[in-house]
Amino acid sequence: MSDPSLAPTRFIDSDHPDIVAFAREHAGAGDIRTRAVALARAVRDAVPYSVYAFGIEPEMLTASHVLRAEKSFCVPKAVLLAAVARAAGIPSRVGFADVRNHLAPARFEQLMDTPDFRWHAYTALQIDGRWLKATPAFDAALCARNGVAPLEFDGTQDSIFQPYDAQGRRAMEYLQFHGEFDDLPYARFSAEMRRIYPRLLATLAAERQARAAGTPRT
Repeated sequence: MSDPSLAPTRFIDSDHPDIVAFAREHAGAGDIRTRAVALARAVRDAVPYSVYAFGIEPEMLTASHVLRAEKSFCVPKAVLLAAVARAAGIPSRVGFADVRNHLAPARFEQLMDTPDFRWHAYTALQIDGRWLKATPAFDAALCARNGVAPLEFDGTQDSIFQPYDAQGRRAMEYLQFHGEFDDLPYARFSAEMRRIYPRLLATLAAERQARAAGTPRT
């Protein structure tokens, strides 16, 4: 039986030509730890992060689509890292946790019905028999604008959050882990998002439609 943490899936489409090409270009020829570190950094900075890219349309959450996206958020970027890791022969899963982000944009927080970011995503990578957590969400340019050091994954320990920004203010804290999965658990994830963030989803979807139609945001 094949290892499910290495197999392509609906969302972690690690056999897609674009995913294979990205992995080949960025992984390098080193050992598994070296390849994992290189891919985590490459995914982190290849697709800029934006909370306003949040959505639950299946296409938005598929790795090969994320690779072509102008901007994305934590869940699709974790899926993308899982896909390019599998393409490079590194077992991977997508993990989820609830977090509190003390540096979230004020306008975004006003659209949320809770101060917590539910189902924030990271990628679990198996290196030398250990499952380690890596978070590719926040690109280096975004971190620089917010005065936070970018997360670096070294392949020896978990790398999941910046606890403080450059001024010593608390940046993010993890509240509850939901588990790690061989594919994005779409039915459960989307149902939870609709339950927790109906107003946020509707607002952002309408804004995307308006931009696509060339209508200025009010």
